[in-house]
Amino acid sequence: MADRAKSNYDDIINLPHHVSTRHPQMSQRDRAAQFSPFAALTGHGAAIRETARLTEREHKPGEDYADLLDQKLQQLRRASGEMPQVTIRYFEPDRAKAGGTYLTVSGRLKKIDERRRLLVLEDHTEIPVERIVDLIS
Repeated sequence: MADRAKSNYDDIINLPHHVSTRHPQMSQRDRAAQFSPFAALTGHGAAIRETARLTEREHKPGEDYADLLDQKLQQLRRASGEMPQVTIRYFEPDRAKAGGTYLTVSGRLKKIDERRRLLVLEDHTEIPVERIVDLIS
């Protein structure tokens, strides 16, 4: 069978490579691009990365610690006119999936918004009181 296939191409096997006079020759880079893989599943890579991204569960403090945190908030309320320096650790829920992450920010306390239950820092960072897990002033 191999001999038969060879005999079918004997008339063209030794001819020089054809170069078109009508179409410009394609660069090696463009020729290679024709055979490069393509994203058949658009967004699939992003979905895999999102699934692999880790989040933490929110841990609610015990009653004793919640009381201590409330005392620290009361101290901050009394000193809020002085714009004290404060470090706050709080839970930030993830917008895309269950869980979130714990963040720590430092800055000067601008005000305590009682109506919206927020601590507002001088740089306009707003932290919901119910998300706070630690306060250092």
